Amino acid sequence: MRIHVGHIALSFAALVTLAGCSSERPVVASTPEAVTGVKILEVRDLSIRDTFHATGTVRSFRTAPLAAQLMANVVAVNVREGDAVRRGQLLAVLNPSQYRASTARSQAALQAAEHEIASAQSDFGLAKTTHGRIEYLHRKEIVSDREYDDAKARLDSAAARLELARANREQAAATLNQDQILLSYTSLRAPFDGVITGRHVDPGALATPGLPLLTMEEAGHFRLEAAVDEGDLKYVREGASVPVTLEALGGEPLSAKVVQIVPAADPASRSFLVKLDLPARAGVRSGLFGRADFSRGQKHAPAVPRAAVIDRGQLQAVYVVDANHIASLRYVTLGSAADGMVEVLSGLSPGDTIVIDPSGRELAGKKIEVR
Repeated sequence: MRIHVGHIALSFAALVTLAGCSSERPVVASTPEAVTGVKILEVRDLSIRDTFHATGTVRSFRTAPLAAQLMANVVAVNVREGDAVRRGQLLAVLNPSQYRASTARSQAALQAAEHEIASAQSDFGLAKTTHGRIEYLHRKEIVSDREYDDAKARLDSAAARLELARANREQAAATLNQDQILLSYTSLRAPFDGVITGRHVDPGALATPGLPLLTMEEAGHFRLEAAVDEGDLKYVREGASVPVTLEALGGEPLSAKVVQIVPAADPASRSFLVKLDLPARAGVRSGLFGRADFSRGQKHAPAVPRAAVIDRGQLQAVYVVDANHIASLRYVTLGSAADGMVEVLSGLSPGDTIVIDPSGRELAGKKIEVR
Protein backbone atom coordinates (compact mmCIF):
# COMPACT_ATOMS: atom_id res chain seq x y z
CA MET A 1 0.00 0.00 0.00
CA ARG A 2 1.31 3.40 -0.90
CA ILE A 3 1.11 6.40 1.44
CA HIS A 4 1.25 9.84 -0.18
CA VAL A 5 3.44 12.32 1.62
CA GLY A 6 1.06 15.14 0.62
CA HIS A 7 -1.83 13.54 2.41
CA ILE A 8 0.22 13.20 5.60
CA ALA A 9 1.20 16.83 5.46
CA LEU A 10 -2.41 17.95 4.99
CA SER A 11 -3.60 15.80 7.91
CA PHE A 12 -0.89 17.14 10.19
CA ALA A 13 -1.78 20.70 9.26
CA ALA A 14 -5.45 20.04 10.00
CA LEU A 15 -4.64 18.61 13.43
CA VAL A 16 -2.50 21.64 14.25
CA THR A 17 -5.33 23.94 13.17
CA LEU A 18 -7.92 22.09 15.32
CA ALA A 19 -5.60 22.06 18.33
CA GLY A 20 -5.19 25.80 18.01
CA CYS A 21 -8.97 26.34 17.80
CA SER A 22 -9.80 24.09 20.84
CA SER A 23 -7.43 25.68 23.39
CA GLU A 24 -9.06 25.98 26.91
CA ARG A 25 -9.94 29.30 28.52
CA PRO A 26 -7.77 30.36 31.50
CA VAL A 27 -9.23 29.43 34.94
CA VAL A 28 -9.74 32.36 37.28
CA ALA A 29 -9.36 31.45 41.03
CA SER A 30 -12.41 32.41 43.15
CA THR A 31 -11.87 34.75 46.09
CA PRO A 32 -13.08 33.35 49.45
CA GLU A 33 -15.85 35.25 51.19
CA ALA A 34 -14.54 37.61 53.85
CA VAL A 35 -16.05 37.63 57.33
CA THR A 36 -15.56 40.47 59.78
CA GLY A 37 -16.42 40.96 63.43
CA VAL A 38 -14.99 37.60 64.45
CA LYS A 39 -12.62 37.27 67.38
CA ILE A 40 -9.78 34.77 67.32
CA LEU A 41 -7.54 33.30 69.99
CA GLU A 42 -4.19 31.52 70.01
CA VAL A 43 -4.37 28.21 71.87
CA ARG A 44 -2.04 28.04 74.88
CA ASP A 45 -1.32 25.63 77.71
CA LEU A 46 -3.23 26.66 80.82
CA SER A 47 -3.24 25.47 84.41
CA ILE A 48 -6.59 23.71 84.77
CA ARG A 49 -8.24 21.46 87.28
CA ASP A 50 -7.44 17.79 86.69
CA THR A 51 -10.67 15.85 87.22
CA PHE A 52 -11.99 12.37 86.60
CA HIS A 53 -15.58 11.24 86.22
CA ALA A 54 -17.30 8.50 88.17
CA THR A 55 -20.67 7.47 86.81
CA GLY A 56 -23.43 5.77 88.73
CA THR A 57 -27.11 5.55 89.55
CA VAL A 58 -29.29 7.57 91.90
CA ARG A 59 -30.70 5.46 94.72
CA SER A 60 -33.05 6.29 97.56
CA PHE A 61 -31.45 6.56 101.00
CA ARG A 62 -33.83 3.85 102.16
CA THR A 63 -35.61 1.28 100.00
CA ALA A 64 -37.86 -1.41 101.48
CA PRO A 65 -39.30 -4.45 99.68
CA LEU A 66 -42.44 -5.18 101.71
CA ALA A 67 -42.82 -8.96 101.83
CA ALA A 68 -45.44 -11.25 103.35
CA GLN A 69 -44.50 -12.95 106.62
CA LEU A 70 -47.14 -15.65 106.41
CA MET A 71 -49.11 -17.61 103.83
CA ALA A 72 -52.54 -16.23 102.96
CA ASN A 73 -54.53 -14.93 100.01
CA VAL A 74 -54.29 -11.22 99.20
CA VAL A 75 -57.74 -9.66 99.63
CA ALA A 76 -56.89 -5.97 99.02
CA VAL A 77 -54.07 -3.78 97.70
CA ASN A 78 -54.73 -0.12 98.47
CA VAL A 79 -51.88 1.59 96.59
CA ARG A 80 -50.26 1.80 93.18
CA GLU A 81 -46.87 2.87 91.85
CA GLY A 82 -46.20 6.54 92.50
CA ASP A 83 -48.54 6.88 95.50
CA ALA A 84 -47.16 8.84 98.44
CA VAL A 85 -47.79 7.06 101.74
CA ARG A 86 -47.38 7.89 105.42
CA ARG A 87 -45.85 5.75 108.12
CA GLY A 88 -48.41 3.26 109.47
CA GLN A 89 -50.73 3.61 106.46
CA LEU A 90 -52.52 0.38 105.49
CA LEU A 91 -51.13 -0.74 102.13
CA ALA A 92 -52.42 -4.30 101.63
CA VAL A 93 -54.57 -6.85 103.45
CA LEU A 94 -54.20 -10.64 103.57
CA ASN A 95 -57.05 -13.01 104.45
CA PRO A 96 -57.16 -12.90 108.30
CA SER A 97 -59.89 -15.51 109.00
CA GLN A 98 -57.52 -18.33 109.99
CA TYR A 99 -55.49 -16.09 112.29
CA ARG A 100 -58.57 -14.50 113.85
CA ALA A 101 -59.83 -17.96 114.79
CA SER A 102 -56.48 -18.83 116.38
CA THR A 103 -56.52 -15.55 118.30
CA ALA A 104 -60.04 -16.25 119.56
CA ARG A 105 -59.01 -19.71 120.80
CA SER A 106 -56.01 -18.20 122.58
CA GLN A 107 -58.18 -15.56 124.23
CA ALA A 108 -60.55 -18.26 125.51
CA ALA A 109 -57.61 -20.29 126.85
CA LEU A 110 -56.30 -17.22 128.65
CA GLN A 111 -59.71 -16.61 130.26
CA ALA A 112 -59.86 -20.25 131.39
CA ALA A 113 -56.39 -19.87 132.91
CA GLU A 114 -57.53 -16.76 134.76
CA HIS A 115 -60.48 -18.67 136.24
CA GLU A 116 -58.21 -21.53 137.21
CA ILE A 117 -55.94 -19.09 139.02
CA ALA A 118 -58.90 -17.62 140.90
CA SER A 119 -60.01 -21.11 142.00
CA ALA A 120 -56.46 -22.12 142.97
CA GLN A 121 -55.99 -18.92 144.96
CA SER A 122 -59.23 -19.62 146.89
CA ASP A 123 -58.12 -23.18 147.70
CA PHE A 124 -54.67 -21.96 148.68
CA GLY A 125 -56.16 -19.35 151.01
CA LEU A 126 -58.36 -21.93 152.73
CA ALA A 127 -55.50 -24.42 153.04
CA LYS A 128 -53.23 -21.74 154.47
CA THR A 129 -55.81 -20.72 157.09
CA THR A 130 -56.48 -24.34 158.06
CA HIS A 131 -52.78 -25.03 158.29
CA GLY A 132 -52.32 -22.06 160.59
CA ARG A 133 -55.02 -23.28 162.97
CA ILE A 134 -53.72 -26.88 163.00
CA GLU A 135 -50.21 -25.65 163.59
CA TYR A 136 -51.35 -23.64 166.63
CA LEU A 137 -53.21 -26.61 168.06
CA HIS A 138 -50.28 -28.88 167.29
CA ARG A 139 -47.97 -26.68 169.34
CA LYS A 140 -50.48 -26.95 172.19
CA GLU A 141 -50.43 -30.72 171.67
CA ILE A 142 -54.18 -30.71 171.14
CA VAL A 143 -54.00 -32.36 167.69
CA SER A 144 -51.86 -35.25 166.61
CA ASP A 145 -48.90 -35.18 164.31
CA ARG A 146 -50.93 -36.95 161.63
CA GLU A 147 -53.53 -34.16 161.50
CA TYR A 148 -50.76 -31.57 161.32
CA ASP A 149 -49.06 -33.45 158.46
CA ASP A 150 -52.37 -33.69 156.54
CA ALA A 151 -52.88 -29.92 156.87
CA LYS A 152 -49.32 -29.27 155.71
CA ALA A 153 -49.77 -31.58 152.69
CA ARG A 154 -53.03 -29.82 151.69
CA LEU A 155 -51.26 -26.46 151.90
CA ASP A 156 -48.38 -27.65 149.72
CA SER A 157 -50.82 -29.13 147.20
CA ALA A 158 -52.81 -25.89 147.02
CA ALA A 159 -49.60 -23.88 146.55
CA ALA A 160 -48.46 -26.20 143.74
CA ARG A 161 -51.84 -25.95 142.04
CA LEU A 162 -51.66 -22.14 142.21
CA GLU A 163 -48.17 -22.13 140.68
CA LEU A 164 -49.36 -24.45 137.90
CA ALA A 165 -52.35 -22.21 137.19
CA ARG A 166 -50.10 -19.18 136.97
CA ALA A 167 -47.76 -21.01 134.58
CA ASN A 168 -50.74 -22.02 132.43
CA ARG A 169 -51.82 -18.40 132.34
CA GLU A 170 -48.33 -17.31 131.19
CA GLN A 171 -48.38 -19.92 128.47
CA ALA A 172 -51.87 -18.90 127.35
CA ALA A 173 -50.81 -15.23 127.31
CA ALA A 174 -47.73 -16.05 125.21
CA THR A 175 -49.83 -18.05 122.76
CA LEU A 176 -52.31 -15.19 122.50
CA ASN A 177 -49.51 -12.70 121.91
CA GLN A 178 -48.07 -14.89 119.15
CA ASP A 179 -51.47 -15.25 117.48
CA GLN A 180 -52.05 -11.50 117.70
CA ILE A 181 -48.68 -10.88 116.04
CA LEU A 182 -49.55 -13.30 113.24
CA LEU A 183 -52.91 -11.57 112.86
CA SER A 184 -51.16 -8.20 112.59
CA TYR A 185 -49.05 -9.59 109.72
CA THR A 186 -52.21 -9.81 107.63
CA SER A 187 -52.22 -5.99 107.51
CA LEU A 188 -49.24 -4.67 105.55
CA ARG A 189 -48.43 -1.12 106.70
CA ALA A 190 -45.89 1.47 105.58
CA PRO A 191 -42.76 1.37 107.78
CA PHE A 192 -41.90 5.03 107.00
CA ASP A 193 -43.02 8.00 104.93
CA GLY A 194 -42.26 7.40 101.28
CA VAL A 195 -43.39 6.57 97.77
CA ILE A 196 -44.56 3.26 96.32
CA THR A 197 -42.18 2.28 93.52
CA GLY A 198 -43.39 -1.26 92.82
CA ARG A 199 -46.63 -3.23 93.07
CA HIS A 200 -46.04 -6.94 92.53
CA VAL A 201 -49.39 -8.57 93.39
CA ASP A 202 -53.11 -8.05 92.93
CA PRO A 203 -56.06 -9.25 95.03
CA GLY A 204 -56.51 -13.01 94.78
CA ALA A 205 -52.83 -13.86 94.65
CA LEU A 206 -51.37 -16.21 97.23
CA ALA A 207 -48.81 -14.47 99.42
CA THR A 208 -45.99 -16.61 100.78
CA PRO A 209 -43.32 -15.69 103.33
CA GLY A 210 -40.50 -13.70 101.71
CA LEU A 211 -42.50 -12.85 98.57
CA PRO A 212 -42.37 -9.06 97.98
CA LEU A 213 -45.83 -7.59 97.64
CA LEU A 214 -44.84 -3.93 97.32
CA THR A 215 -41.65 -1.86 97.12
CA MET A 216 -41.37 1.59 98.61
CA GLU A 217 -38.60 4.10 99.09
CA GLU A 218 -38.09 7.11 101.29
CA ALA A 219 -39.01 10.33 99.51
CA GLY A 220 -36.74 13.39 99.33
CA HIS A 221 -33.48 11.72 100.38
CA PHE A 222 -31.37 10.34 97.54
CA ARG A 223 -27.79 9.25 96.96
CA LEU A 224 -25.60 8.75 93.94
CA GLU A 225 -23.84 5.39 94.02
CA ALA A 226 -20.84 5.76 91.70
CA ALA A 227 -18.03 3.38 90.77
CA VAL A 228 -14.47 4.71 91.20
CA ASP A 229 -11.48 2.90 89.69
CA GLU A 230 -8.99 1.54 92.19
CA GLY A 231 -6.27 3.86 90.86
CA ASP A 232 -8.35 6.96 91.59
CA LEU A 233 -9.68 5.94 94.99
CA LYS A 234 -6.87 7.87 96.73
CA TYR A 235 -8.43 11.12 95.50
CA VAL A 236 -11.79 10.39 97.17
CA ARG A 237 -12.25 11.69 100.71
CA GLU A 238 -15.20 10.96 102.96
CA GLY A 239 -16.98 14.21 103.83
CA ALA A 240 -15.73 16.05 100.72
CA SER A 241 -18.10 18.13 98.57
CA VAL A 242 -18.22 16.93 94.96
CA PRO A 243 -20.14 18.36 91.97
CA VAL A 244 -22.64 15.87 90.57
CA THR A 245 -24.41 16.19 87.23
CA LEU A 246 -27.76 14.56 86.47
CA GLU A 247 -28.50 14.77 82.76
CA ALA A 248 -32.23 14.38 83.39
CA LEU A 249 -32.19 17.71 85.27
CA GLY A 250 -30.55 19.63 82.47
CA GLY A 251 -26.94 19.06 83.45
CA GLU A 252 -26.79 21.70 86.17
CA PRO A 253 -24.17 20.62 88.76
CA LEU A 254 -25.40 19.74 92.25
CA SER A 255 -23.19 19.89 95.33
CA ALA A 256 -23.06 16.38 96.80
CA LYS A 257 -21.22 15.04 99.84
CA VAL A 258 -19.24 11.81 100.04
CA VAL A 259 -20.83 9.85 102.92
CA GLN A 260 -19.49 6.34 102.40
CA ILE A 261 -16.70 4.50 100.60
CA VAL A 262 -17.44 0.79 100.46
CA PRO A 263 -14.13 -0.83 101.47
CA ALA A 264 -14.43 -3.91 99.23
CA ALA A 265 -13.75 -3.64 95.50
CA ASP A 266 -15.84 -5.29 92.80
CA PRO A 267 -13.61 -8.16 91.64
CA ALA A 268 -14.95 -7.94 88.08
CA SER A 269 -14.39 -4.22 87.44
CA ARG A 270 -11.74 -3.48 90.12
CA SER A 271 -13.77 -0.46 91.19
CA PHE A 272 -15.04 0.77 94.54
CA LEU A 273 -18.57 1.93 95.29
CA VAL A 274 -18.75 5.51 96.56
CA LYS A 275 -22.02 6.92 97.95
CA LEU A 276 -22.74 10.63 97.76
CA ASP A 277 -25.65 12.41 99.46
CA LEU A 278 -27.60 14.59 97.02
CA PRO A 279 -29.27 17.86 98.05
CA ALA A 280 -33.07 18.04 98.08
CA ARG A 281 -34.10 18.93 94.55
CA ALA A 282 -37.35 18.61 92.63
CA GLY A 283 -37.15 16.00 89.90
CA VAL A 284 -34.55 13.77 91.56
CA ARG A 285 -35.71 10.16 91.41
CA SER A 286 -34.12 6.78 91.92
CA GLY A 287 -32.72 5.17 88.80
CA LEU A 288 -31.42 8.38 87.18
CA PHE A 289 -27.97 8.38 85.62
CA GLY A 290 -25.46 10.63 87.36
CA ARG A 291 -21.82 11.68 87.07
CA ALA A 292 -19.57 12.82 89.92
CA ASP A 293 -16.50 14.95 89.10
CA PHE A 294 -13.59 14.28 91.46
CA SER A 295 -10.45 16.44 91.47
CA ARG A 296 -6.88 15.17 91.19
CA GLY A 297 -5.43 18.69 91.55
CA GLN A 298 -4.01 20.99 88.82
CA LYS A 299 -2.34 20.22 85.48
CA HIS A 300 -1.13 22.07 82.36
CA ALA A 301 -2.93 21.31 79.10
CA PRO A 302 -4.31 23.12 75.99
CA ALA A 303 -7.67 24.70 76.76
CA VAL A 304 -10.21 26.73 74.76
CA PRO A 305 -13.30 28.73 75.72
CA ARG A 306 -16.43 26.60 75.88
CA ALA A 307 -18.14 29.11 73.55
CA ALA A 308 -15.65 28.17 70.79
CA VAL A 309 -16.82 24.56 70.73
CA ILE A 310 -19.41 23.51 68.16
CA ASP A 311 -21.52 20.44 69.01
CA ARG A 312 -22.25 18.16 66.06
CA GLY A 313 -24.30 15.34 67.56
CA GLN A 314 -21.91 13.34 69.72
CA LEU A 315 -18.88 15.13 68.26
CA GLN A 316 -17.27 18.49 69.04
CA ALA A 317 -15.33 20.78 66.72
CA VAL A 318 -13.76 24.25 66.53
CA TYR A 319 -12.95 26.62 63.68
CA VAL A 320 -9.18 26.80 63.11
CA VAL A 321 -7.72 29.79 61.24
CA ASP A 322 -4.63 29.09 59.13
CA ALA A 323 -1.78 31.45 58.14
CA ASN A 324 -3.87 32.80 55.23
CA HIS A 325 -6.75 33.59 57.65
CA ILE A 326 -8.93 30.87 56.11
CA ALA A 327 -11.18 29.08 58.62
CA SER A 328 -11.67 25.32 58.59
CA LEU A 329 -13.68 23.02 60.85
CA ARG A 330 -11.59 20.66 62.99
CA TYR A 331 -12.97 17.95 65.23
CA VAL A 332 -11.48 17.74 68.71
CA THR A 333 -11.64 15.54 71.80
CA LEU A 334 -12.45 17.45 74.97
CA GLY A 335 -11.76 16.77 78.62
CA SER A 336 -12.86 18.46 81.82
CA ALA A 337 -14.32 21.97 81.94
CA ALA A 338 -13.95 24.68 84.56
CA ASP A 339 -14.49 28.46 84.69
CA GLY A 340 -15.72 28.64 81.10
CA MET A 341 -12.64 26.84 79.70
CA VAL A 342 -12.51 23.25 78.48
CA GLU A 343 -9.46 21.00 78.15
CA VAL A 344 -8.51 19.76 74.68
CA LEU A 345 -7.26 16.18 74.73
CA SER A 346 -6.60 15.91 70.99
CA GLY A 347 -7.11 17.87 67.76
CA LEU A 348 -5.35 21.12 68.76
CA SER A 349 -1.85 22.11 69.74
CA PRO A 350 -0.46 25.20 71.45
CA GLY A 351 -0.01 27.93 68.83
CA ASP A 352 -3.10 27.03 66.78
CA THR A 353 -5.50 29.92 66.17
CA ILE A 354 -9.22 29.38 66.66
CA VAL A 355 -12.43 31.38 66.43
CA ILE A 356 -13.56 32.27 69.95
CA ASP A 357 -17.32 32.44 69.39
CA PRO A 358 -18.73 31.41 65.99
CA SER A 359 -22.28 32.13 67.25
CA GLY A 360 -23.79 29.51 64.97
CA ARG A 361 -22.30 30.96 61.76
CA GLU A 362 -20.89 28.73 59.03
CA LEU A 363 -17.27 29.85 58.65
CA ALA A 364 -15.59 26.90 56.92
CA GLY A 365 -13.65 28.07 53.83
CA LYS A 366 -14.19 31.77 54.60
CA LYS A 367 -11.53 34.37 55.20
CA ILE A 368 -11.46 35.81 58.70
CA GLU A 369 -10.63 39.51 58.71
CA VAL A 370 -9.53 40.74 62.10
CA ARG A 371 -9.35 44.48 62.60
